[in-house]
Amino acid sequence: MKLDNKKIFQTLNPNKVWVPVIIGLAIVFGMFFFDPSVNANSLKGIFDASIPWVIVAVLFILIRDAGYVFRIREITGKQLTWTRAIYVIILWEFASAVTPSVVGGTAVAMFILNKEGIKLGRAIAYVMVTAILDNLFFVIGAPIILFFAQGNIFPSSKVLESQLENSLQAIFWISYALYASYSLVMALALFYRPRVFKWLLIKLFSIKFLSKWKHDADEYGNQIIEASKELAGKNLRWWLPLVGATLLIWCSRYFMLNALISAFVPLSIEQNIIVFARQVIMWIVMMISPTPGSSGTAEFFFGQFFTQFLEGYTFITSILWRLLSYYPYLILGAVFLPRWIKQVFFKKKKKQSSKDAE
Repeated sequence: MKLDNKKIFQTLNPNKVWVPVIIGLAIVFGMFFFDPSVNANSLKGIFDASIPWVIVAVLFILIRDAGYVFRIREITGKQLTWTRAIYVIILWEFASAVTPSVVGGTAVAMFILNKEGIKLGRAIAYVMVTAILDNLFFVIGAPIILFFAQGNIFPSSKVLESQLENSLQAIFWISYALYASYSLVMALALFYRPRVFKWLLIKLFSIKFLSKWKHDADEYGNQIIEASKELAGKNLRWWLPLVGATLLIWCSRYFMLNALISAFVPLSIEQNIIVFARQVIMWIVMMISPTPGSSGTAEFFFGQFFTQFLEGYTFITSILWRLLSYYPYLILGAVFLPRWIKQVFFKKKKKQSSKDAE
């Protein structure tokens, strides 16, 4: 079983950094010129930010990334050193940032783990487990968050009403049903009947208009079977740190924006819950975005969801939010990728040449 290295390196391309940057800048300039509330005076509002709250927002980002690094070390049985785990996470985040959110960077993550010395079957299993855990946070957490938000989770916005014709709730629940179904199917495939899953997959793609993807379906079925073997017999002590790290990762991701908004306007406990809850909706919207890293989509919807709290500070907060939570991974990826390629490919070749010479 092999990953398509050519496609992987097409994704792991530092030149792709410019695509989301250009899209994001275009949206920002569009908002600046077409939104009358955005002007030079509103931009000066950035100096009103509370520095302690901005520091708290940055700390939440660092906690989230530390959670990712800890989780990937735990899931691989500490086969990765802390340094190698950091490389894996940075490149994984970079891949997610330069690909459409609906595509994600799972194939790239499998490739990176494999090149770090983890067998492909295990790499596939580990990436699938992280995907399931992330989805389960949403599937289990969304109803709880909706309950605490007390019906205030969907924003009242004239733009959203005119563009989506009051269908935002329908989009959310359809997306929720799809994520829940996907998580259930994948869990059953990995932990219960992987061969039955493969058989059903092949039967499905034997249908005439789907038959051209039958080979890919067969490969995917084989990956599921191999991943299932790797995960067999994992006990509660293996799972608990992963579940805890996943909770830490996603709560930190969302609390970061709560802290950033608090840097400009004070939020009550109830408002904090609503801001946190609305990020769940935004996450779903961003996940179905066709642009790399949801560039443009994130900036647009931010205003629709959080103007209620930020008012005149909405534009500068949205820029700060993306500058802190998205663009650093583009820069870090572009810096770390050449080093990683040199370390993984060229150093290994030198070592192999030395062994051959001996």
